[in-house]
Amino acid sequence: MTLRLYNTLSRAKEDFVPLDPKNVRMYVCGPTVYDFAHIGNARPVIVFDVLFRLLRHLYGEEHVTYVRNITDVDDKINARAAEVSAERGISVEEARAEITARTAQQYQDDVTALGCLPPTFQPRATEHIAAMIQMNERLIAAGHAYVAEGHVLYDVSSKPDYGKLARRTLDEMIAGSRVEIAPYKKNAMDFVLWKPSTPDQPGWDSPWGRGRPGWHIECSAMGEALLGETFDIHGGGIDLVFPHHENEIAQSEGAHHGHALARYWLHNGFLQVEGEKMSKSLGNFFTIRDLLKDWPGEVLRFNMLRTHYRQPIDWTLHGLEESRQILLKLCSGLQNVDRSDPSHQFLEALRDDLNTPLAVTRLYDLRKEERLGELLGSLNLMGLSGNDTNAFRVDFANAVFNHEFQTETRNLVEARNAARKARNFKESDRIRDELLAKGIVLKDSPTGTTWEVKR
Repeated sequence: MTLRLYNTLSRAKEDFVPLDPKNVRMYVCGPTVYDFAHIGNARPVIVFDVLFRLLRHLYGEEHVTYVRNITDVDDKINARAAEVSAERGISVEEARAEITARTAQQYQDDVTALGCLPPTFQPRATEHIAAMIQMNERLIAAGHAYVAEGHVLYDVSSKPDYGKLARRTLDEMIAGSRVEIAPYKKNAMDFVLWKPSTPDQPGWDSPWGRGRPGWHIECSAMGEALLGETFDIHGGGIDLVFPHHENEIAQSEGAHHGHALARYWLHNGFLQVEGEKMSKSLGNFFTIRDLLKDWPGEVLRFNMLRTHYRQPIDWTLHGLEESRQILLKLCSGLQNVDRSDPSHQFLEALRDDLNTPLAVTRLYDLRKEERLGELLGSLNLMGLSGNDTNAFRVDFANAVFNHEFQTETRNLVEARNAARKARNFKESDRIRDELLAKGIVLKDSPTGTTWEVKR
């Protein structure tokens, strides 16, 4: 079965045909690093990690290039850096560098705990300032951008098909816009490619004075530098369709004589928490780091993948607990199983626009049919069985659900059964209580004793 992907640009599911099967290229918008990433930020990372794994399986690891950027210059970062600068008496630039380095590492640690592979390249915006300046110069020369009061702005009227990704006309966008109409703009929807920096803001020398890049130009420049003018897949959250991805298309096509930026545009749906939009004022705002304190990364990942990536997801406590129980049942006893290739039926589900809910159903089937090698291989392709070994790893509180944990638990259960048989109920109860303290609940029945882990 051919890999089929829903292309936001065409609003249709299409067969995926890479430009070069020996060099499949994907770009996904990454974090702006000034604070811990929230659970909504985790969704695109997990979704496109599954796609990255699937592409590597289909085309070979050495033939897939995945770029996920880090935005380390941004007005939110600058505001946070100004606060730190005032508090500690260091320069704003020193504060910015410190904040972004620390936060980028926190982000990397968190998404690694979610089972995500590192991308092939993880560029920082500040590493590509020269490329951004050069792209702006090309846009000005091509008549797509203009200079006004130290700013470089993209002239949206220069691109007749501006709005083709969002499927909105320029008039519709102007009518619904909340963009501040600065006096130096030719059109209300013109967007900033470069802006001047005050002495206390981070900045770089340019033909238009000391300044810093606009957000949109960063991704265009980094994508060009690492993947070329046109690449296969561009991904991100549905909230990025407009204006970010629309503006990326305008910039890149303007700088590249109309050549497409990406051939397939993929976007994951929104995430809400317990039926409501996540916000700090509602008290339902959770960072990845917050949730990792209470839940294994595999459970968070699995809970995310039980919903199709294009659909909205309602993140609930009940759903997390259900995901934990399902994952335990699927993965129990896989510690000494040799991993096989994923099953054909499982791969068919993923090839159909990353249909992870159907893929989960295929995992049930493999478990039921005791095709455990294929089950482990399928779990591994979803990032749920470790990246480098056959051993399945799930953390429950401070315990590790691995071979040693299973062996220790089994030995204690057998010791308890022996104590019961010897009518040594004091010892039997002691072992039961010891296991309960570790979160392990025993269930006695006429056919024997079973156990499960409670969080």
